[in-house]
Amino acid sequence: MLIDLFHYLTTPASWAHRRGGHLRESVLLRSRSRRCRTAWAPHLGRARALVAQACDGLAQARTCVVLGSGLLDDVPLDHLAARFAEVRLVDAIHPWPTRWAVRGRANVTLVTDDLTRPGAVDAHGGDATVDLVISANLLSQLPILPVGRAGESDDHLGGRIVRAHLDALSRLDARVCLVTDVEQREEDREGRLTDRLDLLHGETLPPPDETWTWELAPFGETARHRRLVHRVQGYRDWHTALARSKPA
Repeated sequence: MLIDLFHYLTTPASWAHRRGGHLRESVLLRSRSRRCRTAWAPHLGRARALVAQACDGLAQARTCVVLGSGLLDDVPLDHLAARFAEVRLVDAIHPWPTRWAVRGRANVTLVTDDLTRPGAVDAHGGDATVDLVISANLLSQLPILPVGRAGESDDHLGGRIVRAHLDALSRLDARVCLVTDVEQREEDREGRLTDRLDLLHGETLPPPDETWTWELAPFGETARHRRLVHRVQGYRDWHTALARSKPA
């Protein structure tokens, strides 16, 4: 609790992002990632590997933009910083672990923005010098705060936010690497399904390059005899995946 309070009080954040809940969510995520580091390790390893593979075969390696950089747990920063002339990390909150990780890296820049803002993806990923845009474990997170604020007043808000992000990624000229969790399963200790949640609010994705499971909350994290397991889909090249899914 004291460590969480330290991060809440000292992490640089605008009043709007504090009031809107972005800082609180960032602090809670940092805390959970530390508690669940063993359970999360296979998922994070798969995500980092897929992002690194997305760099292969690029004609140029000028600028890489990471949307929703967060704690950088799922981002192979060393690989990206060595590969690209410039790396831009875009998020509403840049927590201290991320700020410490980029110290001394002259080609890595922190950019603060709310990625649910209309036009945000185009603004950061649409630069002509951008060769790779990464959206890693961001898509399902974008609706959480807006949907929480809206409550039951707008049943379709989550789906619109997810679709807007996907449409924005599809408009970009750069290669796009997308990693996202799509479904949450709640299981008991006997492996029985006790609940299921669509994390993309009804939006569907084309067949992925890779899929795997992420034990988001092991037994005891949210309930003694329940665990939360997410299904993750990964795309090394979102544009190619879209093209494959179109009728011949």
